[in-house]
Amino acid sequence: MSNLTNHPSQAALPSEDITVVSSGSVIAVRGSIVDVKFETSLPAIRTILFAKNKTIIMEVLTQLDNYRVRSIALTPTQGLARSMQVINSGRPLQAPIGSQILSRMFDVFGNAIDGLPAPRVTQWRSVHQAPPDLMQRSSHSQVFETGIKIVDVLSPLERGGKAGLFGGAGVGKTVLLTEMIHNMIEHQKGVSIFCGIGERCREGEELYREMKQAGVLDNMVMLFGQMNEPPGSRFRVAQAALTMAEYFRDQEHKDVLLLIDNIFRFIQAGAEVSGLMGVMPSRMGYQPTLGTELASIEERIANTEFGSITSIQAVYVPADDFTDPGAVHTFSHLSASLVLSRQRASEGLYPAIDPLQSSSKMNTPSIVGEHHYALAQRIRQTLAKYDELKDIIAMLGLEQLSADDRDIVTRARRLERFFTQPFFTTEQFTGMQGKLVRLADSLDGCERILNGEFNDYPESALYMIGAIDEALIQQKSPNKNSVKEQHHVA
Repeated sequence: MSNLTNHPSQAALPSEDITVVSSGSVIAVRGSIVDVKFETSLPAIRTILFAKNKTIIMEVLTQLDNYRVRSIALTPTQGLARSMQVINSGRPLQAPIGSQILSRMFDVFGNAIDGLPAPRVTQWRSVHQAPPDLMQRSSHSQVFETGIKIVDVLSPLERGGKAGLFGGAGVGKTVLLTEMIHNMIEHQKGVSIFCGIGERCREGEELYREMKQAGVLDNMVMLFGQMNEPPGSRFRVAQAALTMAEYFRDQEHKDVLLLIDNIFRFIQAGAEVSGLMGVMPSRMGYQPTLGTELASIEERIANTEFGSITSIQAVYVPADDFTDPGAVHTFSHLSASLVLSRQRASEGLYPAIDPLQSSSKMNTPSIVGEHHYALAQRIRQTLAKYDELKDIIAMLGLEQLSADDRDIVTRARRLERFFTQPFFTTEQFTGMQGKLVRLADSLDGCERILNGEFNDYPESALYMIGAIDEALIQQKSPNKNSVKEQHHVA
């Protein structure tokens, strides 16, 4: 999308005429780091500065002495030179709020980047807000149904909680996130906010078009800090999205669905800023303030007496290493973790969620119920036993197993196929119609498989179906099975 570019302008602050609190001059430019000297009235930390006719926007990060500040540029610094005048706005970076921002797409400064006329925004708010007080938070737990079988059965999400989609490159994080948007936004009565951190412009354009075609854009706001933008811009776009979400929660008392793709790019942008500032790196090259910076985002996502913010976050895992500090720090904030497996993806088992590594604090008898909890435990035990037997099968063959072990393998392999599901967002690629499965149907299918009802059915009958009854229909339509197998091989 050609419009997905930087448009630095006075929209970074609410008023047309920015009050000049004081002015200074550039004394050093090192990439995105700009040192500015002020003779009087040194700007406070997080104050926005303007240079070069307000086309270059900077944020104060530290005060070096009584006269100099060091700032990070939120826009490219091409053309910036020493001795150029810098204007102190006296205000922090602000985001537009209000019902006028619905159905629109913005950059970190609040500029519309969807090619439509700028919305008439009357309210702006600082992107730096404190998390809600402990006494204002709600402690009520409720399951958030997604219509995706493996998620709802084994790792249910929490309404008003934080869920993470963990995985390396190319295992399906963005596809799964997009599918959740599609499934939830239609029966989500509140507002959805999509925050793209370090997104490719192709992904932004595709998502915008898909949401528009689905007719759900009217209750959605999109923000993008693109991959090609300076680290300072990518570092602040999450705060801007949260400020919008907090407005809809606290002022309009709505439930908000906040989708972040990708939270690791926020950590990465922080590492870039920290490195540019000359701070000594911590473990594995990350910034020493990693934990604080991530908490400043995650702690603002909360339920209150007014409404809730439910967040689903894609988390890139470098080199599939789940001991990476970026992944470890993110894990600690989440109520549900969906781990995507490259092994399952290579076998064509989509969504490629690893049922044994994924977890949720919601999967307890007091929340999901005794029946659901007991069934989920049986499923995990069956899949774990099959995982143990895989080495024996590879070396000696299936025939060398005992009758009981063969029965476990049979049921586990059918469970794995049943947990696959065609997505609405991939219909054009797979040729298979997307399926949304109710929790009751998912539990019923798993229970019938565990009870051995489908032991005599071929595994292909359970592959890429919705409810379990579709397997009975597939048996009567062998041609459909052959088509599905072709997709599986492809």
